[in-house]
Amino acid sequence: MSLAMDKTLMALSLDEEEVSFAMPELPGFSSAEENKLSLIGRILNPDRQKMSYLIIRMPRKWQKEGKVRGVALSQEWFQFIFNNEHDLLDILEKGVQTFEDWVRVVERWVENPPDDYLQYIPLWVQIRDIPVNFYTMEALTALGDLVGETKLVVFDPSKPITQDFIRVLVKYNVANPLKTSRVVTSKGKSSVVRFSYEKVQKRCYTCQRLNHEKDFCLLTVRKRQEESRVRRERVSADLERKKNVILEDDALFGVLEEEHVGLDHATGRWKIAKEVLEEMRRIALRLEAPPRFTTDLNRAKGLVFGYEDNNSESESYRGSFSSNCPTVFKAAKFSPNFAPCSSGIVKKRPPVRRRPPKSTRQQKARAMREVPEDLQAEHREGKEAMGCKKRKCTMEAEEATPTNKALALRRSHMRDCPKINELS
Repeated sequence: MSLAMDKTLMALSLDEEEVSFAMPELPGFSSAEENKLSLIGRILNPDRQKMSYLIIRMPRKWQKEGKVRGVALSQEWFQFIFNNEHDLLDILEKGVQTFEDWVRVVERWVENPPDDYLQYIPLWVQIRDIPVNFYTMEALTALGDLVGETKLVVFDPSKPITQDFIRVLVKYNVANPLKTSRVVTSKGKSSVVRFSYEKVQKRCYTCQRLNHEKDFCLLTVRKRQEESRVRRERVSADLERKKNVILEDDALFGVLEEEHVGLDHATGRWKIAKEVLEEMRRIALRLEAPPRFTTDLNRAKGLVFGYEDNNSESESYRGSFSSNCPTVFKAAKFSPNFAPCSSGIVKKRPPVRRRPPKSTRQQKARAMREVPEDLQAEHREGKEAMGCKKRKCTMEAEEATPTNKALALRRSHMRDCPKINELS
């Protein structure tokens, strides 16, 4: 990118206002002469009046094919240029112009249009149910002014009237709704005067305007929105009534029944206020099971480890089995059978295995190998036969004969437990 282009882009600003373009005032730049024989129009309902169809069909509908051509100025505005003056005036005398059964506004072109340009149409109104005392020029003109500015009243008091209405030509503003009736009072009496409009086919039958259908009327849309809102509120209220207030994971589940909470259908209020329910939940979450009592004094009783010094090892041993003292293992002094550990609990050393040394065992094995094989076999057979029986008898005798240490422990325990002595 060149340096000049960079400088130009840097000089741009969004706040800078563009200077308007002045069109040269020369004959070649203006079509005012051609527009003098033209009509400018505006469609009122663009959703139902397609501009391209209007430009093609209107010359045939006017029976002016080859004498007029159309120009689409925008999505709503159009222009028809005529070849002759009388064809243009013939179209204007037709009154209300319609396309696709919807009214469109048509006026003759002016070089400098006013603010209310294409805002009015000439409309013929039929006034019905006129009170008998109002058949005068002034009264009929006043009734026509209820719809728009009265331009012409078709009324001759000297001739018979065969129709049940009076025709009035008014200048009607298309932004206003069409009036179907009006209440007229005179001398304390009221009567309803009705209006009918010629060549007006489609309109909104809710607000009586000419620029939209009933389905797109703001009043209808607003009414539907209000009905939808009321319906949603009703459905939400029904769901709120059917919804369970106390769920399975609620702290009050099983404490309160569903019929005790929720909305009261008669009053529309909560049976129990939400603040009260929240407080009940907090209280329920703080509740604990009450303590239980038992008569079993030694239920799930365990050992208690202490670290006090004892006078002798035997007293500690007896105290641990005494019913009058707690079952406590206490730290004892160093002894040949006990050794301290890192946790402070005294551990008993495992018994030492008394096995002959390896040299002795090897010497016995060599001596056995030096004995003849026949003597070894006899010796083994006799040893198995005699040895098994002797060993079995020895084990039975050892089990039946209590040791001195067991007898001493039994006597010591019997002395410390007088209840056992009594039972024995």
